[in-house]
Amino acid sequence: MFTHAIARRPGKNFAQGLTTSFNAKPPQYDLLCKQHETYLETIKSCGLEVTLLDPLPDYPDAYFVEDTAVVTPDVAVITNPGAKARNGEEDFMAPVLAGFRKTEHILAPGTVDGGDVLQVGNHFFIGLSERTNKEGAAQLGRILESYGNTWAAVEVGAGLHFKSSVNYVGKNTLLVTADFAEHAALSKYNKIVLEKAEAYAANTLLVNEHLLMPVGYPDTRKQLKVLGFDIIELETSEVRKMDGGLTCMSIRF
Repeated sequence: MFTHAIARRPGKNFAQGLTTSFNAKPPQYDLLCKQHETYLETIKSCGLEVTLLDPLPDYPDAYFVEDTAVVTPDVAVITNPGAKARNGEEDFMAPVLAGFRKTEHILAPGTVDGGDVLQVGNHFFIGLSERTNKEGAAQLGRILESYGNTWAAVEVGAGLHFKSSVNYVGKNTLLVTADFAEHAALSKYNKIVLEKAEAYAANTLLVNEHLLMPVGYPDTRKQLKVLGFDIIELETSEVRKMDGGLTCMSIRF
């Protein structure tokens, strides 16, 4: 069970962050703040105490806090984000997490984004992506092993992060895009495979027997309903324009 979460308020310059998703309608700050506040209230309602940090004006992506750390019951691993523009965000997260856990660090030339790391029990999938390289994955794997965990590296291919395409939704079940439906590393798990049109819903977040999913994906909701958890749909239009989703906006432990 999670008891805590760390989040950061979006800065007014959030639209200057990294994205491949801009469309005809630019992201709106007021709407983002409203959606972010609803997100925080929702995870609080799921039993989490939230530590809310101030914006970092020099880092417009900094409200995507998940990428700066991987937190287990025993250790907080401070990452080295793979995008140059985000290098330094982790330095602001390290002292916060030091108040909760022993900390260790991913060191250059290794890079890791927390969005590439999926924990299922004491096993960790580490996605190899444009943001997480083999050296970073190996460093993280060695740290995790030293605390009694297991891990496997998985090539991400399409998509920004591993958790853009694969997430654990409880009861030995993974929610996956079609690209990962037959992946050998995931063979021991049951899978809910998403239709291409609903691929964004793969970024669904399990919090203490509640499933938080983006609004507007009825087929995914129908499939998730069989798991028996409370399903909460949240608006994510503005973070999606910045290549983000529900897992990105908090670190949960």
